[in-house]
Amino acid sequence: MSELPASYRKYLQGRDQTFIDTVRPVLQQSAAEEMFGVRVVIDPHLLQAHLDERLPFGEIVEDVD
Repeated sequence: MSELPASYRKYLQGRDQTFIDTVRPVLQQSAAEEMFGVRVVIDPHLLQAHLDERLPFGEIVEDVD
C-alpha cells in the first residue's frame, strides 16, 4: 500500500481515532491511485470521505452535507 502524502498525514494529525478510521481508507485509496483528491463531508450526524475527481491528487476539502 502506498504511503500517504505529507498533506494527508498532516490532515490526520490531532484527529480522534473514529475520524481517522473513517477517513484514512479513502486517503489510502487516493494515494494508491494518485489521480484524485478527497472530499470529507462533516455534518453533526455524518462523517464521510470520498474521492473527488474535481480535486487534484493530494488535496483534501472539508464540506458540509
